[in-house]
Amino acid sequence: MTFSESQINRYARHILLKEVGGEGQAKLLASKALVIGAGGLGSPLLLYLAAAGVGTLGVIDDDRVDLSNLQRQIIHVTGDVGRPKVESAVRAINAVNPDVSVIPHQERLCAANAREIISGYDIVADGSDNFPTRFLVNDACYFSGKTLVSAAILRFDGQIATFKAHQSGPCYRCIFREPPAPGQIPTCAEAGVLGALCGALGSLQATEVLKELLGLGEGLSGYLVIYDGLAAAFRKIKVKPDPECPLCGDAPTIKDLSIHLD
Repeated sequence: MTFSESQINRYARHILLKEVGGEGQAKLLASKALVIGAGGLGSPLLLYLAAAGVGTLGVIDDDRVDLSNLQRQIIHVTGDVGRPKVESAVRAINAVNPDVSVIPHQERLCAANAREIISGYDIVADGSDNFPTRFLVNDACYFSGKTLVSAAILRFDGQIATFKAHQSGPCYRCIFREPPAPGQIPTCAEAGVLGALCGALGSLQATEVLKELLGLGEGLSGYLVIYDGLAAAFRKIKVKPDPECPLCGDAPTIKDLSIHLD
């Protein structure tokens, strides 16, 4: 790939890295990443992937910007209140990097559309805020053979992992077998979240997505990283595939996405 002068200037700090270089930057520009949710995690994730030059970014979200979002969802601004989140996300991404093609999916991810949407991308990053969607994304990525970088936040804590069960790694269900009962675990709307925590975990997600796309370093497949924001402490826990996992185990009982149908 031949870079324009402006691209050489824009991506100079990547190109200087011997682990990335021009070849790696060209790879990023040819890559396609799907981000689930344009909220607290999706905001920094999308902005950093756009700045890095990931050539095609998909963003799926059916919500509209609310004033209460702006404490943490930095891809949106006050003037976006009331607008679909995917619209303000496209605006912000285009402002950061016109090299990037943005595909907005203004709809809710569901069993009926998940595999079709996911199939068009090289990698998926989940920044959703509810357990049903996290399990749906995990299952759809497994059936589609896509790598999933998943993160979650609540109050002052966060966690992140990469799931490559299609390559013999563990999946989300190997750690969390099934969604908790409704009301068992509060949402951010119920329990609150420190806004900057979303930036910390979303930035970690972006780093892991870029590493996966470039084939660099040691990824988080087989690990769960837990961040305690109040203690400024990280724990990295080894996770193995569960042979009794209902999705990717030795005798799976989940054969398709029909388990997620309403």
